[in-house]
Amino acid sequence: MISEHPAETMLAAVLYGSEDLRMEQVPIPRIGDGELLMRVGAALTCGTDLKVYRRGYHAMMLKPPVVFGHEAAGTVAEVGAGVIKFRVGDRILPLNSAPCDECYFCQHGQQNLCQDLLFNNGAYAQYMRIPARIVEKNTLHVPENVPLEHTALTEPLACVIRGLEESGARAGDTMVVIGAGPIGLMFVHAAKLSGVRVIAVVKREDQIVAARRLGATDVVRITPGQDTVAAVRELTGDGRGADVVIEAVAHPATWEWAVGMVRKGGVVNFFGGPPSGTVVGLDTNRLHYGDITLKATFHLTPATARTAFGLITSGQFSSAEFITRIASLAEVPAVFQRMMTRSTDNLRDIKTAIFPNRNGTGR
Repeated sequence: MISEHPAETMLAAVLYGSEDLRMEQVPIPRIGDGELLMRVGAALTCGTDLKVYRRGYHAMMLKPPVVFGHEAAGTVAEVGAGVIKFRVGDRILPLNSAPCDECYFCQHGQQNLCQDLLFNNGAYAQYMRIPARIVEKNTLHVPENVPLEHTALTEPLACVIRGLEESGARAGDTMVVIGAGPIGLMFVHAAKLSGVRVIAVVKREDQIVAARRLGATDVVRITPGQDTVAAVRELTGDGRGADVVIEAVAHPATWEWAVGMVRKGGVVNFFGGPPSGTVVGLDTNRLHYGDITLKATFHLTPATARTAFGLITSGQFSSAEFITRIASLAEVPAVFQRMMTRSTDNLRDIKTAIFPNRNGTGR
Protein backbone atom coordinates (compact mmCIF):
# COMPACT_ATOMS: atom_id res chain seq x y z
CA MET A 1 0.00 0.00 0.00
CA ILE A 2 1.36 3.41 -1.00
CA SER A 3 0.49 6.49 1.10
CA GLU A 4 1.21 10.20 1.18
CA HIS A 5 -0.76 11.44 4.22
CA PRO A 6 0.85 11.59 7.71
CA ALA A 7 -2.26 12.42 9.78
CA GLU A 8 -4.49 9.94 11.62
CA THR A 9 -7.64 12.04 11.93
CA MET A 10 -9.54 14.42 9.68
CA LEU A 11 -12.31 16.98 9.88
CA ALA A 12 -15.65 15.73 8.58
CA ALA A 13 -19.36 16.59 8.55
CA VAL A 14 -21.19 13.74 10.30
CA LEU A 15 -24.95 13.31 9.93
CA TYR A 16 -26.64 12.05 13.10
CA GLY A 17 -30.29 12.59 12.17
CA SER A 18 -32.81 15.12 10.94
CA GLU A 19 -31.06 18.51 10.67
CA ASP A 20 -28.34 17.19 12.98
CA LEU A 21 -25.06 17.69 11.14
CA ARG A 22 -21.91 18.02 13.24
CA MET A 23 -18.33 18.88 12.43
CA GLU A 24 -16.04 16.34 14.09
CA GLN A 25 -12.53 14.99 14.06
CA VAL A 26 -12.83 11.37 12.92
CA PRO A 27 -10.28 8.73 11.93
CA ILE A 28 -9.06 8.89 8.36
CA PRO A 29 -10.62 5.86 6.62
CA ARG A 30 -8.48 2.79 6.29
CA ILE A 31 -8.47 1.18 2.89
CA GLY A 32 -8.23 -2.44 1.82
CA ASP A 33 -7.18 -4.31 -1.27
CA GLY A 34 -8.38 -2.72 -4.50
CA GLU A 35 -9.41 0.49 -2.76
CA LEU A 36 -8.28 4.11 -2.90
CA LEU A 37 -8.09 6.89 -0.34
CA MET A 38 -8.94 10.20 -1.96
CA ARG A 39 -7.91 13.58 -0.64
CA VAL A 40 -11.09 15.53 -1.33
CA GLY A 41 -10.41 18.50 -3.57
CA ALA A 42 -14.01 19.64 -3.99
CA ALA A 43 -17.44 18.44 -2.90
CA LEU A 44 -20.79 19.79 -4.04
CA THR A 45 -24.12 20.28 -2.32
CA CYS A 46 -27.03 18.37 -3.80
CA GLY A 47 -30.81 18.28 -3.61
CA THR A 48 -30.67 14.64 -2.54
CA ASP A 49 -28.32 15.53 0.31
CA LEU A 50 -30.73 18.28 1.34
CA LYS A 51 -33.61 15.77 1.46
CA VAL A 52 -31.46 13.39 3.50
CA TYR A 53 -30.46 16.24 5.83
CA ARG A 54 -34.13 17.15 6.31
CA ARG A 55 -35.31 13.58 6.87
CA GLY A 56 -32.22 12.33 8.69
CA TYR A 57 -31.74 9.17 6.62
CA HIS A 58 -31.81 7.57 3.17
CA ALA A 59 -32.98 3.96 2.98
CA MET A 60 -30.67 3.05 0.09
CA MET A 61 -27.66 5.30 0.49
CA LEU A 62 -26.78 5.70 4.16
CA LYS A 63 -27.62 5.09 7.79
CA PRO A 64 -26.62 7.70 10.45
CA PRO A 65 -24.32 8.42 12.06
CA VAL A 66 -22.28 8.70 8.89
CA VAL A 67 -19.88 11.07 7.16
CA PHE A 68 -22.14 12.98 4.76
CA GLY A 69 -22.06 13.96 1.08
CA HIS A 70 -21.70 12.07 -2.21
CA GLU A 71 -20.56 14.42 -5.03
CA ALA A 72 -16.79 14.84 -4.90
CA ALA A 73 -13.50 14.78 -6.80
CA GLY A 74 -9.94 14.90 -5.58
CA THR A 75 -6.48 13.34 -5.69
CA VAL A 76 -5.30 9.86 -4.76
CA ALA A 77 -3.66 9.82 -1.31
CA GLU A 78 -3.32 6.04 -0.85
CA VAL A 79 -3.44 3.09 -3.21
CA GLY A 80 -4.59 -0.31 -2.03
CA ALA A 81 -2.92 -3.56 -3.03
CA GLY A 82 -3.87 -4.71 -6.49
CA VAL A 83 -4.79 -1.30 -7.90
CA ILE A 84 -2.96 -0.72 -11.17
CA LYS A 85 -4.98 2.04 -12.88
CA PHE A 86 -4.25 4.76 -10.31
CA ARG A 87 -1.23 6.17 -8.49
CA VAL A 88 -0.75 8.57 -5.59
CA GLY A 89 -1.26 12.12 -6.84
CA ASP A 90 -3.64 11.22 -9.67
CA ARG A 91 -6.64 13.53 -10.04
CA ILE A 92 -9.78 11.40 -9.94
CA LEU A 93 -13.56 11.52 -10.11
CA PRO A 94 -15.15 8.59 -8.27
CA LEU A 95 -18.88 8.16 -8.86
CA ASN A 96 -21.01 7.58 -5.79
CA SER A 97 -22.12 4.09 -6.86
CA ALA A 98 -21.26 1.02 -8.91
CA PRO A 99 -23.39 -1.94 -10.08
CA CYS A 100 -22.53 -5.61 -9.65
CA ASP A 101 -22.94 -6.38 -13.40
CA GLU A 102 -24.13 -9.88 -12.46
CA CYS A 103 -27.74 -9.63 -11.26
CA TYR A 104 -30.92 -9.87 -13.38
CA PHE A 105 -31.21 -6.11 -13.87
CA CYS A 106 -27.55 -5.59 -14.76
CA GLN A 107 -27.80 -8.40 -17.30
CA HIS A 108 -30.83 -6.65 -18.84
CA GLY A 109 -29.05 -3.31 -19.33
CA GLN A 110 -30.55 -1.70 -16.22
CA GLN A 111 -27.48 -1.27 -14.04
CA ASN A 112 -29.17 1.63 -12.25
CA LEU A 113 -31.58 -0.93 -10.77
CA CYS A 114 -28.83 -3.33 -9.68
CA GLN A 115 -29.97 -5.55 -6.82
CA ASP A 116 -26.60 -5.00 -5.15
CA LEU A 117 -25.99 -1.37 -6.15
CA LEU A 118 -23.08 -0.17 -4.04
CA PHE A 119 -23.37 3.42 -2.81
CA ASN A 120 -20.59 5.51 -1.28
CA ASN A 121 -20.78 8.58 0.96
CA GLY A 122 -18.33 10.77 2.80
CA ALA A 123 -17.67 13.71 0.48
CA TYR A 124 -17.83 16.43 3.16
CA ALA A 125 -14.51 15.44 4.67
CA GLN A 126 -10.82 15.88 4.08
CA TYR A 127 -10.40 12.29 2.92
CA MET A 128 -12.79 9.76 1.41
CA ARG A 129 -12.52 5.98 0.98
CA ILE A 130 -13.31 4.68 -2.50
CA PRO A 131 -14.48 1.02 -2.41
CA ALA A 132 -12.88 -1.48 -4.77
CA ARG A 133 -15.95 -1.92 -6.98
CA ILE A 134 -16.19 1.83 -7.58
CA VAL A 135 -12.43 2.00 -8.20
CA GLU A 136 -12.78 -0.73 -10.82
CA LYS A 137 -16.00 0.33 -12.54
CA ASN A 138 -16.73 3.99 -11.88
CA THR A 139 -13.61 6.04 -11.14
CA LEU A 140 -12.23 8.30 -13.88
CA HIS A 141 -8.98 10.20 -14.43
CA VAL A 142 -9.51 13.99 -14.40
CA PRO A 143 -7.51 16.03 -16.95
CA GLU A 144 -5.17 18.59 -15.44
CA ASN A 145 -6.95 21.53 -17.08
CA VAL A 146 -10.39 20.75 -15.64
CA PRO A 147 -11.35 22.11 -12.19
CA LEU A 148 -12.19 19.34 -9.74
CA GLU A 149 -15.41 21.07 -8.71
CA HIS A 150 -16.59 20.92 -12.31
CA THR A 151 -16.06 17.17 -12.58
CA ALA A 152 -17.94 16.67 -9.30
CA LEU A 153 -21.06 17.59 -11.32
CA THR A 154 -20.75 14.28 -13.18
CA GLU A 155 -23.09 12.27 -10.94
CA PRO A 156 -26.19 14.49 -11.21
CA LEU A 157 -25.53 15.19 -14.88
CA ALA A 158 -25.23 11.44 -15.55
CA CYS A 159 -28.70 10.97 -14.03
CA VAL A 160 -30.02 13.73 -16.29
CA ILE A 161 -28.36 12.22 -19.37
CA ARG A 162 -30.02 8.91 -18.62
CA GLY A 163 -33.37 10.71 -18.27
CA LEU A 164 -32.88 12.34 -21.67
CA GLU A 165 -31.86 9.10 -23.34
CA GLU A 166 -34.76 7.17 -21.85
CA SER A 167 -37.20 9.88 -22.97
CA GLY A 168 -36.11 9.56 -26.60
CA ALA A 169 -35.70 13.31 -27.13
CA ARG A 170 -34.19 14.14 -30.53
CA ALA A 171 -32.80 17.28 -32.12
CA GLY A 172 -35.69 19.48 -33.22
CA ASP A 173 -38.12 18.12 -30.61
CA THR A 174 -39.85 20.40 -28.13
CA MET A 175 -39.30 19.52 -24.49
CA VAL A 176 -40.93 21.00 -21.41
CA VAL A 177 -38.90 20.96 -18.19
CA ILE A 178 -40.99 21.57 -15.08
CA GLY A 179 -38.75 22.86 -12.30
CA ALA A 180 -35.65 25.04 -12.23
CA GLY A 181 -33.64 23.62 -9.36
CA PRO A 182 -30.19 22.18 -10.08
CA ILE A 183 -31.61 19.09 -11.82
CA GLY A 184 -34.22 21.02 -13.81
CA LEU A 185 -31.59 23.46 -15.02
CA MET A 186 -29.28 20.59 -15.96
CA PHE A 187 -32.10 19.14 -18.07
CA VAL A 188 -32.58 22.53 -19.74
CA HIS A 189 -28.89 22.86 -20.57
CA ALA A 190 -28.26 19.25 -21.61
CA ALA A 191 -31.36 19.23 -23.83
CA LYS A 192 -30.26 22.48 -25.47
CA LEU A 193 -26.86 20.95 -26.19
CA SER A 194 -28.70 18.08 -27.90
CA GLY A 195 -30.53 20.45 -30.23
CA VAL A 196 -33.84 20.20 -28.40
CA ARG A 197 -36.07 23.26 -28.05
CA VAL A 198 -36.80 23.76 -24.35
CA ILE A 199 -39.75 25.38 -22.59
CA ALA A 200 -38.95 25.84 -18.90
CA VAL A 201 -41.68 26.06 -16.26
CA VAL A 202 -40.38 27.94 -13.21
CA LYS A 203 -41.62 29.32 -9.94
CA ARG A 204 -39.52 32.43 -9.30
CA GLU A 205 -38.38 35.50 -11.22
CA ASP A 206 -34.68 34.71 -10.71
CA GLN A 207 -35.21 31.25 -12.24
CA ILE A 208 -36.39 32.86 -15.48
CA VAL A 209 -32.94 34.39 -15.94
CA ALA A 210 -31.14 31.14 -15.12
CA ALA A 211 -33.32 29.03 -17.42
CA ARG A 212 -32.85 31.40 -20.36
CA ARG A 213 -29.10 31.65 -19.77
CA LEU A 214 -28.80 27.85 -19.82
CA GLY A 215 -30.75 27.38 -23.03
CA ALA A 216 -34.52 27.66 -22.56
CA THR A 217 -36.17 29.17 -25.64
CA ASP A 218 -39.32 30.03 -23.68
CA VAL A 219 -40.08 30.29 -19.98
CA VAL A 220 -43.47 30.05 -18.28
CA ARG A 221 -43.58 31.36 -14.74
CA ILE A 222 -46.14 29.80 -12.42
CA THR A 223 -48.46 32.53 -11.13
CA PRO A 224 -51.67 32.43 -9.05
CA GLY A 225 -54.80 32.05 -11.16
CA GLN A 226 -52.91 31.09 -14.32
CA ASP A 227 -53.65 27.90 -16.23
CA THR A 228 -50.03 26.77 -16.49
CA VAL A 229 -50.83 23.79 -18.70
CA ALA A 230 -52.67 26.03 -21.22
CA ALA A 231 -49.84 28.60 -21.12
CA VAL A 232 -47.33 25.90 -22.05
CA ARG A 233 -49.44 24.35 -24.78
CA GLU A 234 -49.85 27.77 -26.42
CA LEU A 235 -46.09 27.75 -27.00
CA THR A 236 -46.24 24.48 -28.99
CA GLY A 237 -47.21 24.01 -32.64
CA ASP A 238 -51.01 24.17 -33.07
CA GLY A 239 -51.23 23.94 -29.28
CA ARG A 240 -50.69 20.18 -29.54
CA GLY A 241 -48.33 19.91 -26.58
CA ALA A 242 -44.66 19.02 -26.23
CA ASP A 243 -42.94 15.93 -27.59
CA VAL A 244 -41.36 15.26 -24.20
CA VAL A 245 -42.16 16.59 -20.73
CA ILE A 246 -39.71 16.23 -17.84
CA GLU A 247 -41.14 16.62 -14.33
CA ALA A 248 -38.30 17.67 -11.99
CA VAL A 249 -40.24 18.97 -8.98
CA ALA A 250 -41.56 15.79 -7.28
CA HIS A 251 -45.04 17.13 -6.52
CA PRO A 252 -48.40 15.47 -7.38
CA ALA A 253 -49.73 18.64 -9.03
CA THR A 254 -46.77 18.92 -11.39
CA TRP A 255 -47.02 15.21 -12.25
CA GLU A 256 -50.58 15.92 -13.39
CA TRP A 257 -49.47 19.06 -15.26
CA ALA A 258 -46.87 17.02 -17.12
CA VAL A 259 -49.51 14.71 -18.56
CA GLY A 260 -51.56 17.74 -19.59
CA MET A 261 -48.60 19.36 -21.36
CA VAL A 262 -47.51 16.43 -23.55
CA ARG A 263 -48.80 15.84 -27.08
CA LYS A 264 -50.53 12.71 -28.34
CA GLY A 265 -47.90 10.05 -28.78
CA GLY A 266 -45.48 11.95 -26.55
CA VAL A 267 -43.42 10.93 -23.56
CA VAL A 268 -43.66 12.08 -19.94
CA ASN A 269 -40.69 11.40 -17.68
CA PHE A 270 -41.51 11.61 -13.97
CA PHE A 271 -37.94 12.36 -12.94
CA GLY A 272 -38.80 13.97 -9.61
CA GLY A 273 -39.79 11.33 -7.04
CA PRO A 274 -42.42 12.29 -4.43
CA PRO A 275 -42.35 10.63 -0.98
CA SER A 276 -43.52 7.04 -0.61
CA GLY A 277 -47.31 6.75 -0.48
CA THR A 278 -47.99 9.79 -2.68
CA VAL A 279 -51.04 9.33 -4.92
CA VAL A 280 -51.58 11.11 -8.25
CA GLY A 281 -54.79 11.40 -10.29
CA LEU A 282 -54.42 11.05 -14.08
CA ASP A 283 -56.96 11.16 -16.92
CA THR A 284 -56.92 7.56 -18.13
CA ASN A 285 -58.94 8.43 -21.24
CA ARG A 286 -56.29 10.91 -22.36
CA LEU A 287 -53.51 8.45 -21.62
CA HIS A 288 -55.09 5.61 -23.57
CA TYR A 289 -56.51 7.41 -26.59
CA GLY A 290 -53.58 9.81 -26.72
CA ASP A 291 -51.11 6.90 -26.84
CA ILE A 292 -49.00 8.65 -24.19
CA THR A 293 -45.92 7.00 -22.71
CA LEU A 294 -45.35 7.50 -18.98
CA LYS A 295 -41.99 6.58 -17.52
CA ALA A 296 -39.57 7.42 -14.77
CA THR A 297 -35.81 7.21 -14.59
CA PHE A 298 -33.71 6.59 -11.50
CA HIS A 299 -30.01 7.15 -10.97
CA LEU A 300 -27.30 6.51 -13.58
CA THR A 301 -25.31 3.87 -15.38
CA PRO A 302 -21.55 3.70 -16.00
CA ALA A 303 -22.25 4.61 -19.64
CA THR A 304 -24.23 7.77 -18.85
CA ALA A 305 -21.58 8.73 -16.28
CA ARG A 306 -18.96 8.67 -19.02
CA THR A 307 -21.16 10.66 -21.37
CA ALA A 308 -21.67 13.30 -18.67
CA PHE A 309 -17.97 13.33 -17.81
CA GLY A 310 -17.14 13.87 -21.47
CA LEU A 311 -19.52 16.84 -21.74
CA ILE A 312 -17.91 18.41 -18.66
CA THR A 313 -14.25 17.78 -19.48
CA SER A 314 -14.69 18.90 -23.11
CA GLY A 315 -16.09 22.22 -21.95
CA GLN A 316 -19.39 21.74 -23.81
CA PHE A 317 -21.33 21.73 -20.56
CA SER A 318 -21.24 25.12 -18.81
CA SER A 319 -20.17 23.76 -15.43
CA ALA A 320 -19.27 27.13 -13.91
CA GLU A 321 -22.89 28.29 -14.28
CA PHE A 322 -24.01 25.66 -11.77
CA ILE A 323 -21.52 26.50 -9.01
CA THR A 324 -22.81 29.72 -7.53
CA ARG A 325 -21.24 29.74 -4.06
CA ILE A 326 -18.11 28.40 -2.37
CA ALA A 327 -17.49 27.45 1.25
CA SER A 328 -14.98 25.80 3.56
CA LEU A 329 -15.57 22.40 5.16
CA ALA A 330 -16.26 23.98 8.55
CA GLU A 331 -19.18 25.89 7.01
CA VAL A 332 -21.08 22.80 5.82
CA PRO A 333 -23.72 22.80 8.64
CA ALA A 334 -24.42 26.49 8.01
CA VAL A 335 -24.63 25.85 4.26
CA PHE A 336 -27.36 23.26 4.78
CA GLN A 337 -29.25 25.47 7.20
CA ARG A 338 -29.21 28.20 4.56
CA MET A 339 -30.42 25.76 1.91
CA MET A 340 -33.43 24.93 4.10
CA THR A 341 -34.82 28.45 3.76
CA ARG A 342 -35.07 30.55 0.64
CA SER A 343 -34.17 34.19 1.18
CA THR A 344 -32.91 37.14 -0.84
CA ASP A 345 -29.40 36.01 0.16
CA ASN A 346 -29.59 32.64 -1.59
CA LEU A 347 -32.34 32.80 -4.21
CA ARG A 348 -29.86 32.48 -7.06
CA ASP A 349 -27.89 29.63 -5.50
CA ILE A 350 -27.69 26.44 -7.54
CA LYS A 351 -24.82 24.49 -5.98
CA THR A 352 -22.20 25.30 -3.35
CA ALA A 353 -18.68 23.96 -3.81
CA ILE A 354 -17.01 22.85 -0.58
CA PHE A 355 -13.20 22.85 -0.48
CA PRO A 356 -12.24 20.60 2.47
CA ASN A 357 -8.49 21.06 2.26
CA ARG A 358 -8.29 24.80 1.71
CA ASN A 359 -8.20 27.51 4.35
CA GLY A 360 -11.28 29.72 4.38
CA THR A 361 -13.18 30.00 1.12
CA GLY A 362 -10.29 31.26 -1.00
CA ARG A 363 -9.88 29.42 -4.27
